[in-house]
Amino acid sequence: MSIAVETLFTTALGLQAPWIVSKVELDTAKRRIDFEVSCDAKQLSCPACGVNGQGVHDRIKRSWRHLDFFQFEAWLHAEVPRVDCSACGKTTQAEVPWARPGSGFTLLFEALALSLCQSLPVAQAAAQLRVASKRLWRRIEHYVNIARGRDEMTGVRVIGIDETSLKKGHQYVTVVHDLEARRLLFVTPGRDHETVAAFKQELAMHGGVADEIKHVCMDMSAAYAKGVTETLPGAQISYDRFHVIALANAAMDEVRREEMRSQPKAVRAALGEDRKAVKAMMWGMRKNPVSWTYHQTNSMHWLQRSNLKSARAWRLKQALREVYRGAVVANCASKAKQDLMGWISWASRCRLEPFKRLADTLTQRLPGVVRGMLDGRSNAYVEAMNGMLQQTKRAARGFRTVTNFIAIAYLRMAKLKHLPSSPLRAAVPREYGVTRHFA
Repeated sequence: MSIAVETLFTTALGLQAPWIVSKVELDTAKRRIDFEVSCDAKQLSCPACGVNGQGVHDRIKRSWRHLDFFQFEAWLHAEVPRVDCSACGKTTQAEVPWARPGSGFTLLFEALALSLCQSLPVAQAAAQLRVASKRLWRRIEHYVNIARGRDEMTGVRVIGIDETSLKKGHQYVTVVHDLEARRLLFVTPGRDHETVAAFKQELAMHGGVADEIKHVCMDMSAAYAKGVTETLPGAQISYDRFHVIALANAAMDEVRREEMRSQPKAVRAALGEDRKAVKAMMWGMRKNPVSWTYHQTNSMHWLQRSNLKSARAWRLKQALREVYRGAVVANCASKAKQDLMGWISWASRCRLEPFKRLADTLTQRLPGVVRGMLDGRSNAYVEAMNGMLQQTKRAARGFRTVTNFIAIAYLRMAKLKHLPSSPLRAAVPREYGVTRHFA
């Protein structure tokens, strides 16, 4: 290789004296390109104490995986000096400018890997980069911990608390989001009241003030309510309307399943003997009327004209949705409370045990439910983020550890500002000539 080519690659790699590319080897059969990097300095600063002009004790051969050059896998090799310091008496290996200590990858390669893992399953990103997925997981954890350590949580006023499953068998983590900034603040294993106390400690470590949190949106978990009451006494609780309607849907499904089990003949007498009619009724009860198919419309027509308990349950569920819709239109706390109390009275007298239990639940949490009807805040964003995380989990066929699950959640949803940026950025257009693009 000529000196001009070695100088070219020295510049391309961003190396500065005393580091230079001394040799370039291209092996097209092995599909790799190897760069020999040398450091000819006789004296260096001590990496331990920083004293200048210390002698080189010896050199150790090291290798690092770099970004691909063209279609070839690129590797950097260097004999890294170890500095013998007369000031502190230590013999310390010098740091190289292209990689962090102890890593087998260059900084640019790690930055590319991190950017891929933000949108791809880690196993798929590892396959594209041709490395073991365990090595990527270690780098995700390393950089996320650094970025989290420098993250700020000042100005947090409105939070959403929810749970999401980690694995089968009731393994959950609690997630806390900033609903105004729309980013993930905290993730911790478990779903008891102590998770809220752990969030308060984390908030204080990052410059946040717990007393400044004025509003908490969450589901009807008694554990979370206890945690917020004890830990964030200045915050008002509102129960997310999504979860309230979800509870009504669950009560309706429970009534329908019990009726199908105990009175199948009455159901078929109302809907007909066609098995598709029963299935159409099940989906019609769950969906909005504007989304009904032809068969669902037909089944729901006969259901509403029957004396089935399922018909009563569906009317209760739809009435609760109308109560919420009316509260948004009126935007009046007293009217919202009045309409909700009317629905609770109906549900308490409906002789359907699932709805009677739901009425008791709403009565016990009435102030928070009314606030959730009016303030416009909801955990819809939190639910959407949890859904994205669950999709990632399914694509990755699960995560082996809780640490991996939490790390990928922070990487994708915390909007961390101190992560390495992707090295694959658009080039500046040429200032001369004509560039033609072909399809």
